Amino acid sequence: MRSGVVWTALLGAVAAAATIGFAVTSEGPDGLHTFLLEWVSVPFLAAGLIAWARRPDSRLGVLMVAGGFASALSGWQLAEDAGPFTVGAVFDILPAALFLHLCLAFPDGRLRSRFERALVSSAYAAAIGLQLVKMSLGGIGPSNLLELWAHPHAASTVQHVQLLFLGAACLTGVGVLAARRRRFGRPRRRSLALLIDSFALGLVMVAVLFAVGTFDGPGFREIQRITLFVIGFSAIAFLIGLLDARLARSRVGDLILELHSDPAHADLKDALALTLRDPSLDFAYWLPDYGTYVDLEGRSVVLPNDEARTATVIDRKGAHVAALIHDRTLDDEPQLLEAVGAAAGIALENGRLQAELKARLEELRGSRVRVIEAGQRERQRLERDLHDGAQQRLIALSLQLSLLEKRLVDRPDATEPLDNARREIALSLEELRDVARGIHPAVLTGHGLEVALESIAARAPLHVRLNVDVNGRLPEHVEVAAYYVVAESLTNVAKHSGSEDSIVTVRRDGGTVIVEVVDSGRGGADTERGSGIRGLADRVEALGGRLRVWSPLEGGTRVEAEIPCV
Repeated sequence: MRSGVVWTALLGAVAAAATIGFAVTSEGPDGLHTFLLEWVSVPFLAAGLIAWARRPDSRLGVLMVAGGFASALSGWQLAEDAGPFTVGAVFDILPAALFLHLCLAFPDGRLRSRFERALVSSAYAAAIGLQLVKMSLGGIGPSNLLELWAHPHAASTVQHVQLLFLGAACLTGVGVLAARRRRFGRPRRRSLALLIDSFALGLVMVAVLFAVGTFDGPGFREIQRITLFVIGFSAIAFLIGLLDARLARSRVGDLILELHSDPAHADLKDALALTLRDPSLDFAYWLPDYGTYVDLEGRSVVLPNDEARTATVIDRKGAHVAALIHDRTLDDEPQLLEAVGAAAGIALENGRLQAELKARLEELRGSRVRVIEAGQRERQRLERDLHDGAQQRLIALSLQLSLLEKRLVDRPDATEPLDNARREIALSLEELRDVARGIHPAVLTGHGLEVALESIAARAPLHVRLNVDVNGRLPEHVEVAAYYVVAESLTNVAKHSGSEDSIVTVRRDGGTVIVEVVDSGRGGADTERGSGIRGLADRVEALGGRLRVWSPLEGGTRVEAEIPCV
């Protein structure tokens, strides 16, 4: 394959030179038309050879060399001699099919679907098969050596079918490129976006050219020249992309100097994105203890592998460190990716350590949430057991005593002990209900935070001014946390502050619920030794919130909790 590509390129160069010779010796073509033919063939041959040299396993370079070679041979129609003219006529339409193939196969040289393969195959059949049929029927000039029957009308019909079909195939190719754009968005790399735009414009111009040629419309020669210029420019755009890649490799040295200053994550990301010319670049750090990739915040990341984006793994000292998530077209530049990965290895390893620390913190936070949720479920179970078990038995026992008292109405000596027993049962039942409410407030689950807080305020041994503005129900874990903040704070006010009143405010501020309990007592609350405050802080922080306490001496105490409402 290597020798075939090189020989094809050399023959293409000879064919392009021959085209100039035929143009000079003939009287028909002007210099601009000859230049445009060379403008297409020579850049495609050069770009194809460079693309093949950079990635021999890709078919892209082969396609570009083939396109340049076919374009050079099509220029032989300028010859006055019958042999070269016939060769040029055979290759006249083939460059259009090759250009369609190249546009759809970019960037790796492979067609992506069965539909695309069928479209390109039919385009080749029309460009080669129908061209040979048309030439066998005559109608393209007296120098056609393949003419077998002189049927100009039939040849014209075949030509119309050929050009209309190829024009429709090119417009379909534009639709395929547009569908890719809708699916994956505009390429972030400017050189790549320029190249794909030139491909799409070239396909549109070929379709317009064939439509004008089919219906003998005006301005055919001008449209032909514009089409040749656009197609040749696509090869120039490809060469610009190659130059951009070489400049990027030269910037790796500047990147190494920037990394000496140990940049922050955002600065490192910007530096690597600039070097790779990919604004969408991102990182994922490998955590061997967890067996997964994570972002800087410690959240798990799945490496992409689709038509738009992929990942390059970076190793350091034989072990995975990170992965660069980038545009798939950067796979065409493995040396650049390797150089950037090697230069950024130390900085990425530092980032991996930070990500690992945050992942462990995230795991710790998750374990705290799970512990609190498990405790809450156990509280709910105990509350249900007390309500459905001990409380119901005490109520049943009280009813039985009442029935027994009615039977002993003639026994005053027995009535008094029964009354005492019933009062003790009522007192025990009230105490048991208090215990159940302390374990888990059933009113909170059934009626919501506002009603539950009103119940606390009604039972509190001090005056409580309650202000609740949360606009409906909140997530259960948020309501439970807010409830216990208020309940524990009011208990502390009653026990330690000496205050006779307290203000409780619960409000929603965007995605956060703010709970505030303020008293006018003696202050000086010990937030370090108090297990109640510490327990509240653990509960709030486990939900990603924050608990703060202000308690100056003789200045009252203010407890404020901020709880994310998610």
